[in-house]
Amino acid sequence: MGYLGVVSIGIGGMVGGGIFAVLGLATQLAGGGAPVAFAIAGLVALLSAYSYARLSVGYPSRGGTVAFLNRAYGPGLLTGGLNVLLWLSYIVMLSLYSSAFGSYSATFLPEALQPLGRHVLLSAAILAITTLNMFSADVIGRAESWVVGLKLAILLFFVAVGLGGVDFHRVTPAGWESPLRLVAGGMIIFLAYEGFELIANTARDVGDPSRTLPKAFYSAVGFVIVLYVLVALVAVGNLPVGRIVAAKDYALAAAARPFLGDFGFMLIAVAAMLSTVSAINATLYGAARFSYIIAKDGELPAFLERKIWNRPLSGLFLTSGATLVVANFFDVSSISTMGSSGFLIIFGAVNGAGVRLADSVGGRRWISAAGVAACGLALAALLWQTFVNSPGQLVVLVVLVGLAFGIESGYRRFSGRGEIRAGEGGR
Repeated sequence: MGYLGVVSIGIGGMVGGGIFAVLGLATQLAGGGAPVAFAIAGLVALLSAYSYARLSVGYPSRGGTVAFLNRAYGPGLLTGGLNVLLWLSYIVMLSLYSSAFGSYSATFLPEALQPLGRHVLLSAAILAITTLNMFSADVIGRAESWVVGLKLAILLFFVAVGLGGVDFHRVTPAGWESPLRLVAGGMIIFLAYEGFELIANTARDVGDPSRTLPKAFYSAVGFVIVLYVLVALVAVGNLPVGRIVAAKDYALAAAARPFLGDFGFMLIAVAAMLSTVSAINATLYGAARFSYIIAKDGELPAFLERKIWNRPLSGLFLTSGATLVVANFFDVSSISTMGSSGFLIIFGAVNGAGVRLADSVGGRRWISAAGVAACGLALAALLWQTFVNSPGQLVVLVVLVGLAFGIESGYRRFSGRGEIRAGEGGR
């Protein structure tokens, strides 16, 4: 693979369903400072990209994050718990994408039917894509590059047309929320940047990886930071904050209406539906196989590594079922808080791996240490803001992390299997 191919994987992984789902959340917390919130989240992602780049060059593996954690911390409860947390965070991401699909597609229904229709449509999407993955994911997979190109084209069109109508008074510091809320606004939507880690999985297939991988990581994250900041600027600059918050679940489509009319609303809604469908397919495909990998490492029950029709269907069904529950019974804010917190913890651990392995991968320890600090401070800001405004969501997050390490600890205690086979994923 060449530089442009690797960059496209990173951009495609980040510009999935996230931006369509989380713009309203960022605006609700940061107000007119939503573009700043996206920039703050992007800087944390950029610091983490450094550790990923160095580790990918030093330890090329299709295992990506799993391989780095195993290499840095060795087999044990910490690594196993983090791997399970990563899998649960993928389920949360799937739930966010599904929720966004339901919200945008429900806008085409009569208003009275929208609340129920949203749940029916998001559930239908999950079940349909699960069925597709039972037999072959190639149908959507073959169209993935076209979907990525289409959603980028529509977002760039949104920015190009909308910039001319931006009221910059709406985005001046006078309209920003407090610094803490700005940071929290950035962190609650942090999972919109998560997909750059997919570049690490290409390490063995890249020509001249020591040059290509770092450039690809920084280019992909840098491009998406600029894109997200401009999208947020156009949205907040064209539509009052109150109206964006009111249309939180489909805020991006609502933001297109002032300068593109009903056509703009429908264009963004269709783009969101296509984007979230492709994101659900790619993430469900990856998460099912991820559960298979960590089961083979002895960190999840053995039934998840059994293949049916030469596919890891047990992991597929478990992931899909959990997604149905989370997407239907938790609101977007809770889902985003869980997912962003989970990935901040994982990225903090990967930055820690960059610190521990700096000498062997030729990295600068202080940059990875700054990544650890950035993830920690960002997580603290998000948790504090959640505690102040929605303490119930904090309980859900504690349960998510506790569940990850509880599953790992309980499985190790009662099976003894983890101690025997752990670490295979790092090879």
